[in-house]
Amino acid sequence: MDERRQQIAAKRAKLEELRKARAERMSNNNADRRTSDQGTGPSTSSRRDVDEIINAVLPGHRSGLDSGDLTPSSVPGTPAFGHTVNLPAHNASGLSSSGRVSRSSDVADRMSVGQSTMVGSMNSGTDNVIERTLVPRSLPTLIDIEQELFELPHKERVIYNKEVQTTFVETEPSADYEIELRQRIAREREVEVERIARDKELEEESVKLEQEIEQEILELTEEERASIVAAPEFLEFIENSSKIVQRALNDGYDYIRDYTLNAESGGDDSEGKRVKRVCEFWDERYGKNRSITDIDWSPKYPELSVASYNKNPAALNEPDGIVAVWNLHLLERPEFVFHSQSDVLSVTFSPFHANLIFGGTYSGQILLWDTRSKHLPVLKTPLSAAGHTHPVYAMQMVGTQNAHNLITSSTDGTVCSWLVDMLAQPQETLELVHAGHNKTGEVAITTLDFPDNETTTFWVGTEEGNVYQANRYDRAGAKAGLNQYDVYKGHAGPVMGLHFHPLVGPVDFSDLFLTSSVDWTVKLWRAKSLSKPSTTPHIISPLYSFDEADDYVYDVKWHPAHPASFGMVDGSGRFDVWNLNADTEVPVVSTVVGSGRALNKMQWDRKDGRRAALGGSDGRLYVYDIGDMALPRESEWTDMQKTVASLVGSGQVNGVAENDPTRIVAGR
Repeated sequence: MDERRQQIAAKRAKLEELRKARAERMSNNNADRRTSDQGTGPSTSSRRDVDEIINAVLPGHRSGLDSGDLTPSSVPGTPAFGHTVNLPAHNASGLSSSGRVSRSSDVADRMSVGQSTMVGSMNSGTDNVIERTLVPRSLPTLIDIEQELFELPHKERVIYNKEVQTTFVETEPSADYEIELRQRIAREREVEVERIARDKELEEESVKLEQEIEQEILELTEEERASIVAAPEFLEFIENSSKIVQRALNDGYDYIRDYTLNAESGGDDSEGKRVKRVCEFWDERYGKNRSITDIDWSPKYPELSVASYNKNPAALNEPDGIVAVWNLHLLERPEFVFHSQSDVLSVTFSPFHANLIFGGTYSGQILLWDTRSKHLPVLKTPLSAAGHTHPVYAMQMVGTQNAHNLITSSTDGTVCSWLVDMLAQPQETLELVHAGHNKTGEVAITTLDFPDNETTTFWVGTEEGNVYQANRYDRAGAKAGLNQYDVYKGHAGPVMGLHFHPLVGPVDFSDLFLTSSVDWTVKLWRAKSLSKPSTTPHIISPLYSFDEADDYVYDVKWHPAHPASFGMVDGSGRFDVWNLNADTEVPVVSTVVGSGRALNKMQWDRKDGRRAALGGSDGRLYVYDIGDMALPRESEWTDMQKTVASLVGSGQVNGVAENDPTRIVAGR
């Protein structure tokens, strides 16, 4: 294909050269014609006219063209047509020595031909002369007249000027000028014939080249078409350009809105609703028969979100795990799609590198994808005992821009710390074991979270329903590993979600965290002070339990801006938004999302918390807008302090039943 393009380009260049050559020849033609028309030598037609005039004036004169002798201009006293004839003044006057005018027939003929223009001039070394310009006309009938004339003395005026000293003397052409002229005309004719033939040849060749180019462009075989369509460059062009077009088509902005008209109120169907669905991401090619296992928002681009998927049991040839990056301006298909050889159970954007996405798999591998690369991961951990060998359900990036680590945990009780640019082996490995377990000492971790501004101490939720605090390193009063004495006991089933209160606003609530479980409840906890760890078994009860769910509660998240709000999703497809300052018994908003199938994960956007991404077990990703509920008042933090104080003062925290292992919900 490239060779054919080169041939077409060469032919086009040759055609352009031929056209330029033709234009140059035409311009040279015109220049030669203009030069020939403006030449100084006398033409054949002009000499023929002169001969006719001289023959009429001087009978018996031989033509220069006929006899080949001297031209009429070479005979003294014989004027040439269009030239000035100088005659002596006394002869011009026609005076004889006796003072009479005696005109012979010859002299009369010469004097009466045409109209004469008298011009006086002086020639060096000559007498006064009269210059006459003869114009041919019909010869009149002449008669002899005798008349006496009196000659007055003429005062001679001598004037010296440039013309006197440099009188123009016209030179006559040579005798063989006519032969040279004929030869030149013959040569010009030959050149003209050659030029015409060459132009015709160039025209024919140009037409032929144009036809060849059109034929080669239009006629492509099926194999050539297939090779063009299958070319990687062509596919990449179609992919990128179609994304741009679809983003523009999906933009909800009204381009023809008239701002001069008054806005009508009450026209929006969503008015009065507290929760509004923004969009639904779904692509049958990637999401069919799959469930969303985790969600995250991009820290740099607020319109981008990422979702991880498990395997499609009906498609054996497709990759087991899928990670899709969705764009709010591109609804029909994902912006990027990444593949995995195992189900992807957890996913997160790197907060320090906008192009990097980490995923934890069912096989225990940690994968790293780059949006600047293709579908496959750019780095991955080996399948060995050095890392995880069980499913990785939780991961989190901690640290700063210059010093950060990826913390991952699996159900075998192992917590690993990884460097972003080196996944060959973990930087640290921590095994969480509990001596009080009957059959095995390991703790099956299902969820994990770090409080804000904390990089070494974290809390984990387990399959047994308890929550434990653990340390990455030894610190004052506590050793690295699991703190098995402080047990946050309250759930009757595996803990599915755990989230600490964000550190925002004038009041610090970062010691509060929420947990969700398959026991249909969400519980509010207060983390025990790290400076006072227990040395004997100690059970910590929750501050409060929210029992409004009708199914498994798969995830719960504090709102990133409002101190008293949080969201939760459950197995019945419900999305609930709570505001503890308004009500602690029921959510302020509860809505069923999509078809009503289970919602596995939720995540607030990082910008202002107005939007929540909800991942369903049907493989669909929903985005909801909560509107003004995301905007806290100034008094929300003080109101939240009062709410927490009322919960503590009502005897629902660490009361008489905190050491009773059978008590599930304190104070309920």
